[in-house]
Amino acid sequence: MKYLDEYRDPAAARRTLAAIRALVTRPWTVMEVCGGQTHAILKYGLDQLLPSEVTLLHGPGCPVCVTPAAKIDRAIALASRPEVILCSFGDMLRVPGSTTDLLSAKAAGADVRVVYSPLDALELARREPGREVVFFAVGFETTAPGNAMAAYLARRDGVSNFSLLVSHVLVPPALEAILSADGARVQGFLAAGHVCAVTGAAEYAPVARRHRVPIVITGFEPLDLLMGLHMCLAQLEQGRAEVENQYARVVRDQGNPAALQLLHQVFEVVDREWRGIGVIPASGLGLRRPYDEYDAERRFGLETLASPGEPAACQSGLVLQGRLKPSECAAFGRECTPEHPLGATMVSSEGACAAYFLHRPPPPNARDARGSGGQAPSREP
Repeated sequence: MKYLDEYRDPAAARRTLAAIRALVTRPWTVMEVCGGQTHAILKYGLDQLLPSEVTLLHGPGCPVCVTPAAKIDRAIALASRPEVILCSFGDMLRVPGSTTDLLSAKAAGADVRVVYSPLDALELARREPGREVVFFAVGFETTAPGNAMAAYLARRDGVSNFSLLVSHVLVPPALEAILSADGARVQGFLAAGHVCAVTGAAEYAPVARRHRVPIVITGFEPLDLLMGLHMCLAQLEQGRAEVENQYARVVRDQGNPAALQLLHQVFEVVDREWRGIGVIPASGLGLRRPYDEYDAERRFGLETLASPGEPAACQSGLVLQGRLKPSECAAFGRECTPEHPLGATMVSSEGACAAYFLHRPPPPNARDARGSGGQAPSREP
């Protein structure tokens, strides 16, 4: 199968690992910035195959995980209104807000519907003119063009009962925040290929230049990650700090010009709160005029809803910043499991805590004794 089996070839992986071992002369710390990459690294045990000098950290690359509890609370508040149909991707339903989640709200009677595209929600608004349809627009630059298209079509076609609850975030400002923090450990990054397929590579160059860190755009298969890591380590060993593209079969330097044009037409850069991290300046997207009439927070007067804190026992903010590995959290597998999550990183299919629980579960005697809460999900074959 083209571009899949080739990137899972064990012999090629062994050769790349041997090249990494021959290359590395000192300790290095590299962060991958994608939840899908984190899951692949753990599923295939790549971190355990690397030389001991190489440490991998997991960054804030899960859009569900960085969506603040206040946004979840606003989604629940909207869904609880009798005139509203709240549409969302399925991975948002179990993410905890300050007191509950969308799945519980749905069970209590709220009209919450899972869709596969914001255009599905827009079509629902066309079919249900007597209801207000709100789409929960979450994600990095990858999903933003689809939501921009939904707003563009709603305005073009005069669909007045459709709006977006926007919680879009941007990757480069998050890298800036990580590198600027006291005690920053990251010396290089593996950047997410699907994000760069939209944006291109150019906007990462100032981060690489300013902080003297290599950034390598990679894919999601084992060889993608190993090859990207080899490129990143080669830069570190040679004292270079550049943006390189391992994922050239998908990512172009200019990104996707049509998607970017629509993105800039509908959205503008805004400050954004990241769950467990706080507000990062100029790190999000908000609807610009005249599309802001489709802003659900504005339409329903939710802008002033307070932002609650995370549970005291939840260390997801440290996990998202690469300061703590999930298995190092005292609550991991005890108070916090996929069935009883304290934070979003244990709920999301791309969350680092969920990845560790799936692929590196704690021993049964270390888990919480609350029935099925201590059961690890079955592994993939």
